[in-house]
Amino acid sequence: MADADHMFVVTGGPGSGKSTLIDALTRRGLRTMPEAGRAIIQDQVRIDGPALPWADRALFAELMLGWELRSYHEALAGNAPVLMDRGIPDVVGYLTLCGLPVPAHIETAAQVHPYNKRVFLAPYWDAIFTQDTERRQDRQEAKATSQVMADVYTRLGYQIIELPLVGVEQRADFVVENLAVG
Repeated sequence: MADADHMFVVTGGPGSGKSTLIDALTRRGLRTMPEAGRAIIQDQVRIDGPALPWADRALFAELMLGWELRSYHEALAGNAPVLMDRGIPDVVGYLTLCGLPVPAHIETAAQVHPYNKRVFLAPYWDAIFTQDTERRQDRQEAKATSQVMADVYTRLGYQIIELPLVGVEQRADFVVENLAVG
């Protein structure tokens, strides 16, 4: 397997500024990979599909796994840093948060597809949390998601780097500085 040390995950709860940060990093010319969840929800709603977090969470997780595996393989090409809006361990975290069993193949996928050991965690941030059509989680679930993701990535041997609660450009500066530290 090719070296994945150039692939950095940005994880955390919903509404914590992950995707906004990824967009800012893209504008700076860094290579990025989009989040699976929102796109899957939009597609499933468009086709009246069952793989939705409010309909069939296990099926939703399987689609997220497929998306994350595709993103992983696409990001392997090259050596320049790639910022991933979530990673395969997020699927483990999602199922854990939902109180659903984590199938062996999903746990295995999280273990055999490593990322850089430094993972950026966008903590719950009440000041920026919002809900929308795809993001239906409440504040309590957003807080719990952030903690579960930190726990899952830590259990898998990753070092959590918590993003500061500052504006998006300062957060982007923080990430770029931390990419250079490795």
